[in-house]
Amino acid sequence: MPRALVTGGAGFLGSHLCEKLLENGWEVVAMDNLITGDLRNIAHLMERPDFEFRRHDVSQYIHLSGPLDGVFHFASPASPVDYIQVPIQTMKVGAQGTHNCLGLALARNARFLLASTSEVYGDPLEHPQKETYNGNVSTLTTRGVYDEAKRYAEALTMAYHRHHGVETRIVRIFNTYGPRMRLDDGRVLPDFARRALSGQPLRVHGDGSQTRSFCYVDDLIEGIWRLFQSDEVLPVNIGNPHEITILEFAEHVQRAVGSELPIEFGELPEGDPKKRQPDITKARTLLGWEPKVGLEEGLKRAIESFRERLSETVS
Repeated sequence: MPRALVTGGAGFLGSHLCEKLLENGWEVVAMDNLITGDLRNIAHLMERPDFEFRRHDVSQYIHLSGPLDGVFHFASPASPVDYIQVPIQTMKVGAQGTHNCLGLALARNARFLLASTSEVYGDPLEHPQKETYNGNVSTLTTRGVYDEAKRYAEALTMAYHRHHGVETRIVRIFNTYGPRMRLDDGRVLPDFARRALSGQPLRVHGDGSQTRSFCYVDDLIEGIWRLFQSDEVLPVNIGNPHEITILEFAEHVQRAVGSELPIEFGELPEGDPKKRQPDITKARTLLGWEPKVGLEEGLKRAIESFRERLSETVS
């Protein structure tokens, strides 16, 4: 049985990845310091003999005995709210955390996969964004701690591959949604859903004309799994190329919730990208991957999970 370490394993994406690995016959060690992770995300896995949880900050030295075949580095705060509240930790996990994970992969001859992000493109001047685009990123905004940490992590990953021969993979993740997102993380869907399910007006930043491309979590994890098994070393975009404005997205959420709530407009956050759409030609060609779950079906599943989380909070 192959064995994997998933950092950020109690987070939104990390917990879904743990499930995917277990389904494919892997033994999984999930590691998380729970700054933004939630043990409820992996509670259903805790009694499995092929799953283990360890509470640890991967910005510190990682001690993990036994064989290791894969290191999936998903640990990082990942929302604008987090960047403001824990900026130093965000940079440290992208820099020191990546260094520690790569060192572990090197020592154990394990394949390493970095969860990078579309934020490496910044506020893009190229649209849609191809993997060859170098980005338009500011180091000085509140988002800069996340953007630059991930850009550094990519550079360090390539250095370990070229200098030490570590088998590495880099996935650039575009906006993803689904069950287990934190309702208070400030990202657009949890914020819309929390407000809609509580009967509050939806709050749109700016005039709502900025665009995003939303990928359902099951599709994303399948793309990551295929990338890990491939021979591709350079970054690969994984996301849904269907572009939609935030205002249109708010209307989709209203329909999914079944409530026509008013929409309020507020100030656009500092450094908020105006456009975001992946070019997934590389993923289609190399991995035979493209998203399958439509927005209507994905929102239905996500909203139901948000209802359950809200009811748990109330009770």
